[in-house]
Amino acid sequence: MPIAGSEAREARRLSTLLDVSQALSGTLNLKAAFHRVLEILGERHGALRSIVALVADGAAQVEAADGFDGPLHGVRYKPGEGITGRVVESGKPIVVPRASHEPELLWKAHRRHDVARHELSFVCVPILLNRRAVGALGVALRFKAERDFDSSVKFLGVVGSMIAQAIKFQRLVEEDKKRLVDENTHLRQELRERYDFSTIIGTSGPVRQMYEQVAQVAGTSTTVLIRGESGTGKELIAHAIHYNSPRAKKPFVKVSCAALPDSLIESELFGYEKGAFTGADARKKGRFELADGGTLFLDEIGDINATTQVKLLRVLQERELERLGGTETITINVRLIAATNKDMERAIAAGTFRQDLYYRLNVFTIFVPPLRERKADLLLLVDHFLEKFSREHHKTIKRISTPAIDMLASYHWPGNVRELENALERSVLTCDGHVIHAHHLPPSLQTAEASGTITRVSLKGAVAAYEKDLIQDALKTTRGNCAKAARLLDTTERILAYKVRTYAIDPRRFK
Repeated sequence: MPIAGSEAREARRLSTLLDVSQALSGTLNLKAAFHRVLEILGERHGALRSIVALVADGAAQVEAADGFDGPLHGVRYKPGEGITGRVVESGKPIVVPRASHEPELLWKAHRRHDVARHELSFVCVPILLNRRAVGALGVALRFKAERDFDSSVKFLGVVGSMIAQAIKFQRLVEEDKKRLVDENTHLRQELRERYDFSTIIGTSGPVRQMYEQVAQVAGTSTTVLIRGESGTGKELIAHAIHYNSPRAKKPFVKVSCAALPDSLIESELFGYEKGAFTGADARKKGRFELADGGTLFLDEIGDINATTQVKLLRVLQERELERLGGTETITINVRLIAATNKDMERAIAAGTFRQDLYYRLNVFTIFVPPLRERKADLLLLVDHFLEKFSREHHKTIKRISTPAIDMLASYHWPGNVRELENALERSVLTCDGHVIHAHHLPPSLQTAEASGTITRVSLKGAVAAYEKDLIQDALKTTRGNCAKAARLLDTTERILAYKVRTYAIDPRRFK
């Protein structure tokens, strides 16, 4: 019989531990989980009263209690105060076989004369995390002379360990949440700074006009159509509008209409319900819903098909949509910014773009000028990109040579700012010194076929241009001192003087 009783007790404890585990893992609300754990101990193991106290601000504060007359908010045990305080301070369990015989047992949670109704035993175990007590689990049981307190301490110790793991998990979740919030705040600030008006580089007339237009429309919710050739920076303008608007803290969602096939663009924009088509295994929100409260940027909008144009027009008119395969009408609050490099008037005339949709989009139009119309900004852009790529690729580029600048200035830049950016990144990568020379620039800028700027260059002329470039750079470095420049180029001062006269270089320019 004793063996059967022991087996039943062990089975009951294992069942209890399973229930405790489920209670602690079933919610992130630790207080509710603690209450449930204490209820389980009362139901399964005769705990008349029980508490979970966690260390906060230097004292053990009761977080959950069961079996008491009233709420225990504010009940705290200082280190060494009462049994609970001693357990937290020492990290060791304490057993009080007869509560009425223990003067250090502080019944802060209920009236003292409650003890007199029936004799109680009190078992308190530490809640240990990384070998440090972060709290205590205290249980009051009816006194039984034959009670095996060692077994009770081990059992409650396991429950305390499970509580400790739940606390650890919650702390990890809270740390991750805080990290994500901080990271999100940092990224939003970084985006705001990155797309601030001041990042629109240029002082030429066309850029100043564009800057004024962006400033005028950013603070509103007006639909904006950005027009310009490929590579001019239309997406940069869209970002600047969003991150300087009242919607800056809401999502900025981008859709490249040209990159999506006709069969997918509707589902991407408007979403779909489960079973709407083959492969639709679950409901999916569209980009309009994801951008709710923020901005939706439709890049290359001139490439969308006629069917999508009709649905897009309805969304812009009604400010509501239906997912594919659905009947529910969803109201949206989205600011639309569209961009295109197409001749929209010609597309309307050809019947490939709806005129009524164009009027809906063309509320406020911003034209982004091509680079060839803002040559005054070239040097500013060059300096910006050289600094950017020098930092990214860990190079020390101090300047760009005069012949290289001349080559950049004479090129017609069909790819606009994007092509300039790519050309300068390549130059930084190929440069093995501190100065970007003409030969570091892409071949497309150095051939007549690609640039239309050089009619013919003989080998002798190319060598002479390179030699002149090197001499000018040396004179710039030495501030016009021919003797130092000769030593820098590993030649004699007489040969350098001859070359200077041959190439009509005036060293006084560099002083």
